[in-house]
Amino acid sequence: MPRLSARDLIDLVLDDGSWSSWDTAPSRDGISEAYAAELAAAAEKSGVDESVLTGEARLHGRRIAVLVGEFGFLAGSIGRAAADRIVAGIERATREGLPLVAAPVSGGTRMQEGTPAFVQMVRISAAVAAHRTAGLPYLVYLRHPTTGGVMASWGSLGHVTVAEPGALVGFLGPRVYEALYERPFPEGVQTSENLYAHGIIDAVLPPEEIADILDRALTILMAVREGVTPVADPGHDVIPDVDTWDAVTRSRRPDRPGVRRLLRYAASDVVPLNGTGQGESDPGLLITLARFGEAPCVFLGQDRRGQTTDHPMGPEALREARRGMRLASELGLPLVTVIDTQGAALSAAAENGGLAGEIARSLADLVTLDAPTLCLMLGEGNGGGALALLPADRVVAAQHAWLSPLPPEGASAIVHRDLDHAAEMARAQQVRAIDLHRQGVVDRIVAEKPDAADEPEDFCHRVGAVLEHELSALLAAGPGSAADRARRYV
Repeated sequence: MPRLSARDLIDLVLDDGSWSSWDTAPSRDGISEAYAAELAAAAEKSGVDESVLTGEARLHGRRIAVLVGEFGFLAGSIGRAAADRIVAGIERATREGLPLVAAPVSGGTRMQEGTPAFVQMVRISAAVAAHRTAGLPYLVYLRHPTTGGVMASWGSLGHVTVAEPGALVGFLGPRVYEALYERPFPEGVQTSENLYAHGIIDAVLPPEEIADILDRALTILMAVREGVTPVADPGHDVIPDVDTWDAVTRSRRPDRPGVRRLLRYAASDVVPLNGTGQGESDPGLLITLARFGEAPCVFLGQDRRGQTTDHPMGPEALREARRGMRLASELGLPLVTVIDTQGAALSAAAENGGLAGEIARSLADLVTLDAPTLCLMLGEGNGGGALALLPADRVVAAQHAWLSPLPPEGASAIVHRDLDHAAEMARAQQVRAIDLHRQGVVDRIVAEKPDAADEPEDFCHRVGAVLEHELSALLAAGPGSAADRARRYV
C-alpha cells in the first residue's frame, strides 16, 4: 500500500475544504550551507517546508486541532524547527479548548541536528501532558513508520491510539539495531499488529476508516458534562426473596448475558480500547468508551467470556482497569465498573505479577477517583478480584448477582473441610444482592424475570435504562468524596 503524504491524509480524513494551517515559515538561522541545501531539497521533494504540518479542521463537523507528519521531508525526522511547530500547535489547541489528533510518521530525531534536536522530546511531551491535564482529548494515529524519539514522545501519549496496518512502529529502528548489534531485529515485533496483541495500542485500522473511529471516540470524549437533561427513573420492580444458592447457581449459567451482550443491547455507542498501553492485556477485562443514551462513560467490565479455567482474570486485568480509571479522571467522564468474575487467578504467575497489590491499588484509586463512579454487579462476584471494582458513588446489582470473599465452595472447604456445605456457607455469609441492598452496600436492584439467561435482551435493556438514569444523575451531582464512598461499608 503506497504511503500517504500529509496532504493526502488530510484530504482523506478531514471534512472537505475545512483545513486551515497554523504554520509559519520555519527559522533556518545558524545552520550550515550543506544542511540548508538538504532542507531545500527536502522541501522541493515533499512540497512542504517541514516534517510536520499543524492546523485545524472539521471532522464530521466538529472543530479539531491536527498534527500530521510528512515522511517525504527527511524521513519525517524532528529537528528544532519541527519541534517548535509541534509545541506551538499543541499549546494553541490547549488554549482554544480543542481536541487534538496527531498522525505521526517519522524515523525519529533529526541526526543532522543531534542532541539539541533530541532533547525536544521533553518539550513536546510536556506540551501533550499539559493538554491532557486540561481535560482535552489527545488521539493518535501511528503511520508507517513511526520510530525513535517520535514514538517515545508524542506517538505514545494518546488517550486512544490506533495504528496503520502493517506499520513499522517501535523505539529503535531495525536498521540501527542491525548496525549496532550485527544481527537483524526479530521479525514481527515492531508491527502494529504485535503492539495490538500486547495491549500497547487500541486498534489497527486503515486510513480510510480513521475518520469514523475518531468521530465516535470524540462524540463520547467531548460529550456535554454540565446541564445534562435528567433521565427519568425507569422504576423499581418488586424483587422476590430468592434463595441464596438459587441466585448463585443462576449467576453461573453459561448462557447468562455478560458485558458484551449488555453493550450490544443497551449502549448507544461503543469504542473498544485495548490493554494497559504498557504491554499488557487480559481477555478477562473489557475496556471501552461508551454511551448509554446520551450519557458518556469509561466502561470497565469483567468479561465472563474471556475468563476460563486455563486463563482466569490476572493482575494485568486490574492494571488495564486502572488505565480506564486514569482516563475517566483526566477527561472528567463518569466511570462504570462491572463485576462478573469467578475470581482472580490463584497462581504463581499472579503472585509474581503482584495481584494483591493491584487489588489494593484499584481499591485506593476507586475510593479517591475525582470522577463520578458507578458499579454494576452483573453476575458472580468472587473474592478480591470482584471487590477491586466495587467502590463507587452508586452501586447497582442484578437480582442474582452476589459478592463473596471466596467461592462458596472455598468457604466450605475452610470451615467444614469439604465442599458439601457451599450452599449453607453462601446463605450464612449474606452474599446476595438482596442482602447487600439491605446493608446499604447496593443502592438498587434490577429484576430478572425470572432469570437474565432466559430473557437476555429485555434484561440488558432494563439494566441499560438504569445505567442511563444513574449516569445522568451522577453527571449532575459530580464525584463523591472518599469518605462518602467508604461510608456505605460502615
